[in-house]
Amino acid sequence: MKRREFIVGAGSAAVWAAAGSAQEGKIAKIGILALGHPDPAPLLKSLREGLRELGYVEGKNIQLEFRSAQGRPEQLSTLAAELVALKVDAIVAFQTPAATAAKHVTSDVPIVMDTVGDPVGTGLVGSLARPGGNITGVTGATAELGAKNLELAREVMPSLHRAAVLANAPDPFSKPFLQHIQDAAAMLKIEIKPIKVARGTDELEEDFAAIANWQAQAIVVQPSLPQRQIAELALKYKLPALAPTAGFPALGGLMSYSADLDALYRKGARFIDDILKGRNPADIPVELATKFVLVINLKTAKAVGVSVPGTMLTRADEVIE
Repeated sequence: MKRREFIVGAGSAAVWAAAGSAQEGKIAKIGILALGHPDPAPLLKSLREGLRELGYVEGKNIQLEFRSAQGRPEQLSTLAAELVALKVDAIVAFQTPAATAAKHVTSDVPIVMDTVGDPVGTGLVGSLARPGGNITGVTGATAELGAKNLELAREVMPSLHRAAVLANAPDPFSKPFLQHIQDAAAMLKIEIKPIKVARGTDELEEDFAAIANWQAQAIVVQPSLPQRQIAELALKYKLPALAPTAGFPALGGLMSYSADLDALYRKGARFIDDILKGRNPADIPVELATKFVLVINLKTAKAVGVSVPGTMLTRADEVIE
């Protein structure tokens, strides 16, 4: 099988059909770029499984180059440039900060964004149907889900009238994330206190002290913030915390309503396969999440003094006891 080439923007990137690469002894090289919050391990596990199902075997016809910024967004551009220098055939960018950094570094290497929020609003793609440029992938509709988590907080706590929102200031997604929550809050008549975290873990203790002093009754957390530390601080201050991240309750958060992340990560493998077979990312429609999961941590509910209605427990996909 011969090489196939496609043009991305003004530059060109030669990619190999997967079967052809294997026949000619070539190994496709895929870069994976992650901020580090939340833990990228589930992404890597599901992505590898998805690739295996499509016939890719690491070391035989595909090689994965993983780079994590360990929660430091300022490192993402350097890591993205490192992957480009390795001449990867595509980059999988986990969450909006990683996708944004990759886009700034290269307009030639195909980028598969995974679980980003509002890719049109943040300028990553021109439209979902025709992304244009060198980026395609999947989005988890996280901005809307931030609002849904606030609605669930009111359902659990009917007297809720004050809620804080922890937003990741360097993340371009923080703007639509906050906007959707504020719109929902206006309808629910809930007062919102936005907390824009700019220095990462260094300021979170101060932020929680300010939130407690403001007498917030709940917190909604943006996914690209350090989930474990936030869950621990929420327990310390006895504040119900919710996030549109399925793994948040397992870390000690009260509840999460989010896209089924395993399904999204596996979809990323299919996008890689399409690109390696010669499809132009500009013409591959961005896919939306179609399955969502509700997870509740009853141990945390007891610790923060929240009584979860039985009707909600029966709706939950997972209950942690």
